[in-house]
Amino acid sequence: MTELRDRAVALYDAFTHDHHDRRTLLKQMTALAGSVAAAEALIVGIAASPAAAAVVDPADPRLHTEWKTGSDAGKPARAYVAAPAKAKGKRGTVLVIHENRGLTPHIQDVARRVALAGFTAIAPDLLAPQGGTPADEDRARTLIGTIDYDLALAQAVSMMAKARAQPSSTGKAGIVGFCWGGAFVNQFAIAAGADLAAGVAYYGPAPAATNAIRVKAPLMLHYAGKDARVAATGEPWVAALKAAHKPVEAFTYPGVDHAFNNDTSAERYDAAAAALAWGRTIAFFHKHLDA
Repeated sequence: MTELRDRAVALYDAFTHDHHDRRTLLKQMTALAGSVAAAEALIVGIAASPAAAAVVDPADPRLHTEWKTGSDAGKPARAYVAAPAKAKGKRGTVLVIHENRGLTPHIQDVARRVALAGFTAIAPDLLAPQGGTPADEDRARTLIGTIDYDLALAQAVSMMAKARAQPSSTGKAGIVGFCWGGAFVNQFAIAAGADLAAGVAYYGPAPAATNAIRVKAPLMLHYAGKDARVAATGEPWVAALKAAHKPVEAFTYPGVDHAFNNDTSAERYDAAAAALAWGRTIAFFHKHLDA
């Protein structure tokens, strides 16, 4: 059963990150599971569920949340913002970067968790220049594949700069991202230079190792032990950062899958690894972003 599950997760990851063809996915899963019904059950268990309950209620009175729209880098911009409702003193800012499905309710929930930890959380919808994150996740994946990456980086840099200038800010900003967003964190650290105070990437494919010398901010990198696809780029990236004497902490969580932090995916979520990684993440941000 474990082997079947692992093969099913690998097929689903190929669908979400490579071919995006749902009919091919269903055909492959049916061949693996033995029937269409069993295949569909496997897919439901592995896929993130948009209907999953939030960990932090959107109406939690401890928080102030709002949607902000406007323009950054000359194009439409949109972000979900969460902050402590009764915070005393200044606080750091954390950009929360979404997966390849866009700014989903799950990522909004993650932003609220960041805010409850004492930060201003800004979750950009990096599909805003293309009309915003659609409800159809397959459509969102298609749009992500056509994104103007330089524009997305420029918009995130602009949002960070505006947040750092707010009276409530310590003047320090960090960034955390998951999967596609984890890859974005690595690229953002290259683009933002010394303006970024800390970056955390969850199972994010890494850039070319030659870019390590351009990173200025401390990085924390979380990897899944069973995620060979990301490890193929992550291992040389970590080695290059260390060789360049960059401040980096890298953790691999044995026996867990890609997306182990996403509690809306029943099959891939690992509560123990997620809690350990989250505790490390929040402590890292307090170390580098607090006044």
